[in-house]
Amino acid sequence: MNDAASAPTPAPVPRRARVRAPELIGKGGWINTGGKDLKLADFRGRTLILDF
Repeated sequence: MNDAASAPTPAPVPRRARVRAPELIGKGGWINTGGKDLKLADFRGRTLILDF
């Protein structure tokens, strides 16, 4: 008998839902940016440290 035919097929890997982060909007605005308003898209691919 062929061993490959009797082996069970692996279960499909569940896909993770992609969740978008909301924009950071507040009264104080951005600090130390020279008055420039920033969006999360400006930081795509970069490491960002937030201090709340």
